[in-house]
Amino acid sequence: MADVYGLDAVQRSWRERAEAIAKEVLRPHARDVDLKGRFPEEAIAALAASGLLGLFVPPEFGGQGEGLRLFAAVADRLAQECSSTAMVFVMHVAATQAIVASATIGSKQEVLGAIARGTHLTTLAFSERGSRSQFWAPISQLARKNGGFVVSADKSWVTGARYTDSYVASAQQPGAASPLESTLFLVPSRARKEGTVRVMDAFDGLGLRGNDSAPVVFDEIEVLSDDLLTPLGEGATAMLQVVLPWFNVGTAAMANGLCRAAVVGTATHLQGGGFQHTGTTLRDIPTLRARLAEMSLRTEQAVALLERTLNEIEGQSAAAPLFVLETRLASIEAALDVTDLAMKAGGGAAFSRHLDLERLFRDARAGWVMAPTADQLREFIGRALTGMPLF
Repeated sequence: MADVYGLDAVQRSWRERAEAIAKEVLRPHARDVDLKGRFPEEAIAALAASGLLGLFVPPEFGGQGEGLRLFAAVADRLAQECSSTAMVFVMHVAATQAIVASATIGSKQEVLGAIARGTHLTTLAFSERGSRSQFWAPISQLARKNGGFVVSADKSWVTGARYTDSYVASAQQPGAASPLESTLFLVPSRARKEGTVRVMDAFDGLGLRGNDSAPVVFDEIEVLSDDLLTPLGEGATAMLQVVLPWFNVGTAAMANGLCRAAVVGTATHLQGGGFQHTGTTLRDIPTLRARLAEMSLRTEQAVALLERTLNEIEGQSAAAPLFVLETRLASIEAALDVTDLAMKAGGGAAFSRHLDLERLFRDARAGWVMAPTADQLREFIGRALTGMPLF
């Protein structure tokens, strides 16, 4: 059977490494991470030690220079065992790509070298309290000071807020006429120790309970010219052309992984549960088999669209940006529907948390509200199809 992500032998060996970590580290801790809402430190440490956190750093900085196909395959596999870990991984890689693409940051060699060695975890800090899920429109604005800049901002729901070594952040350029005139910059974790970056609350959410997503306040932090990841005013371009494709592909793959886990978990439950008084099993009930069939169908449709999207991106197709939007929407909607069907097929065993289906159900809901939200994706797709700019 052809590899669904079209991986070559080297890439398959990396996915096998990810699969081993998923089984040996993520799986044993996933329920505890979810119940306690704690950061998956064991999983992130294992990913770092294995080289998976630096897999997408170019070779000249010590990484493997891998691309979106392997990224999707790894995110998919991690999400099958622990979505919180997969979320931290996806945000780290998306933020890393903003650093890779930068032609302005002075510490590029140092930071990417540390990421390649697995000693630096990064994340995105785009969304703000004042603009909510419209991550492309920061309210904060850089102000010039002593040859550099200062900025204050109320960033909302930053993944890995307490555990990352840096934030890839956004703010309007000085004197901006529009929030779209933004700039990306790197904020090191030492600003947390100095008190100019403050993590405000612990995360206690419905799903992805271990991803340590929390509001983060920048309090007059200093931003040097060497900290800029983009030229002034070009942040939105980097968001759309670099960060968004990696984020959308990664979260689509995560959603697909949730679907796969739900299909396997439901099939196992239907085969193992039964009725002693009749000698039949749950799989003998046609309605339950039909639900499982629908789950499998929706999963494979979402995976197929992601594969098509990867082809469009690699072929530099003019339609690639549209597919980047569509694959995320299709996958997060599939995850909602598939995990809903899993809960119905699992019945009381699922609702009482005897199965992992209930955790998958909750984790799947996060994709619906995570920027860009499902409603925003529909608006973007409709605008793209009618020849309108996204914003």
